[in-house]
Amino acid sequence: MSPAPLNPTVEMPSSVTALGQARSSGPGMAPSTCCCSCCCSPAAVQRRLPILAWLPSYSLQWLKMDFVAGLSVGLTAIPQSLAYAEVAGLPPQYGLYTAFMGCFVYFFLGTSRDVTLGPTAIMSLLVSFYTFHEPAYAVLLAFLSGCIQLAMGVLRLGFLLDFISCPVIKGFTSAAAVTIGFGQIKNLLGLQNIPRQFFLQVYHTFLRIAETRVGDAVLGLVCMLLLLVLKLMRDHMPPVHPEMPPGVRLSRGLVWAATTARNALVVSFAALVAYSFEVTGYQPFILTGETAEGLPPVRIPPFSVTTANGTISFTEMVQDMGAGLAVVPLMGLLESIAVAKAFASQNNYRIDANQELLAIGLTNILGSLVSSYPVTGSFGRTAVNAQSGVCTPAGGLVTGVLVLLSLDYLTSLFYYIPKAALAAVIIMAVAPLFDTKIFRTLWRVKRLDLLPLCVTFLLCFWEMQYGILAGALVSLLILLHSAARPETKLFRTPRPRPRCSPVHKDSGVSEWAGPSSVGLSQWLLQQGVPATLPGPGVHPCLQHRLHRGAGTRRAPPGLPEAGCRPGLRGPAGLPEAKGGGFLWRPSCSEPQVPVLRVLLSADLKGFQYFSTLEEAEGWKDVLPARSLHPRRSGQSRAGSGDPEAPGQKVREGQEQGGR
Repeated sequence: MSPAPLNPTVEMPSSVTALGQARSSGPGMAPSTCCCSCCCSPAAVQRRLPILAWLPSYSLQWLKMDFVAGLSVGLTAIPQSLAYAEVAGLPPQYGLYTAFMGCFVYFFLGTSRDVTLGPTAIMSLLVSFYTFHEPAYAVLLAFLSGCIQLAMGVLRLGFLLDFISCPVIKGFTSAAAVTIGFGQIKNLLGLQNIPRQFFLQVYHTFLRIAETRVGDAVLGLVCMLLLLVLKLMRDHMPPVHPEMPPGVRLSRGLVWAATTARNALVVSFAALVAYSFEVTGYQPFILTGETAEGLPPVRIPPFSVTTANGTISFTEMVQDMGAGLAVVPLMGLLESIAVAKAFASQNNYRIDANQELLAIGLTNILGSLVSSYPVTGSFGRTAVNAQSGVCTPAGGLVTGVLVLLSLDYLTSLFYYIPKAALAAVIIMAVAPLFDTKIFRTLWRVKRLDLLPLCVTFLLCFWEMQYGILAGALVSLLILLHSAARPETKLFRTPRPRPRCSPVHKDSGVSEWAGPSSVGLSQWLLQQGVPATLPGPGVHPCLQHRLHRGAGTRRAPPGLPEAGCRPGLRGPAGLPEAKGGGFLWRPSCSEPQVPVLRVLLSADLKGFQYFSTLEEAEGWKDVLPARSLHPRRSGQSRAGSGDPEAPGQKVREGQEQGGR
């Protein structure tokens, strides 16, 4: 065993490091270049076929590491696929039918070297919920989901996934982990005829706990313990260094191989134990049973189903799947892109979200031709792939070939795999999906986000689509509330003439008018500060909020785009009084002439414009209170010969703005 895969931090050439990066057009490309030439340019072709970025630089060293990684993932994928087919309520072979197509498609279209596409626990749970344990429905769902995902990729709609907030996703995955894990308790204990609906499942499991089969329970617990020990060994194994003796490196390589392929080892051990009992004529375990032999036939998805009661048309099948046609593609994309982004960030490369949509969409479409149910990116197998030191998506070819070989030659041996062993594999695979840290993090950072998380988590035990929809709506309401009623604080500075400045905190959105201005006015009145808000077109000062970091701002209705320097000072509709007043301090640039003209003509009581804060402070001390009334653009005080009159300052500001 070569120690190479023990060191996943291999120095990658630029062609592999840049795998998945969006490539822009060349600098010499003119804007008027026709669409056809843009689409057929080498950069565009390379963007749609990422394999062209790394294949010319492929080396023998990469081949060795990709082979080891693909073999490791394959030994993990085969037992997991058999187990996930049980979660989906389908015959075992459908898990293997689903496991290989993504490996070949992603080899050409994938932008992440780590991601592996195939059956997952969450997707299998959704398939079980929306396809009624009917293979025909599952295959048709894969085809329709692929069409939706492919269309989203072509239309570059990957940004829509950002509208599903993190608390909603975490709530869903945590609920799915509990649902899937508890759903395998019946197989772990050898219970039969347990309903699949979660609440009924919990009730009947505890009701019939006395019917537990001792053999299945003991074998299942032993398999779980072995998987846990092997996982801990893998996590705490020190890295291999080149200066170590060859014997030490070899022994650690063997330990690494055993812990990486722990699912295959445990399932093989359980099958060997079950076969030994079968030879003696006594079988204490519930076995997987017959599995269809050979490769799946290539045929179009079933657009109708013939049953004993008649033929179910395509329209009726779509109506039966209902919300699954939206939930399954959406959750498949969310899970796959989340996995790809996580490992791209960890291993310092970038992915193209829209290209990932194309890859997973085409995988589902082509997979439906070989009786696959919907796939997505697997976090567990992707982690194995990355830790094995994979260099390119070529590692998926080894995984795909290994799955095909198992379908062609090993299906007769799958008969002896105990269901308790597969249940142990599933429980240990979904346990990390229940994220306990997110609850502590949200409690410490933003407790309000616990509301959509808990709503999603609880309702997903009733109906998956209701939980996701309710969580998204709660997140939207929280966002709208924060925009309509932004957090505001009142600061009073200890000066000879106290001034107060309401600080309108930025919520990440740049806007001038709306519920936020009304809320700010009400808040000012509650604080005892007079506030008169004639309307959004007249009162931009109180409604202006900067977009952090972007340096851009939108003008109020009727005003052109502009900014204002720190010289814009005034109470913005609040009366000026001797011994106390209101000071508005926007951190922006100087207003252009049209903006300043509208501001000065808006009859804002007590509004004045000065080029610097020092001049404003000086004029506040000199001018009487009645002189702090608004003036029209270009208007100066009648009879005033003072060159520093406010009207002159306005004109100077206009000239500066014009320049």
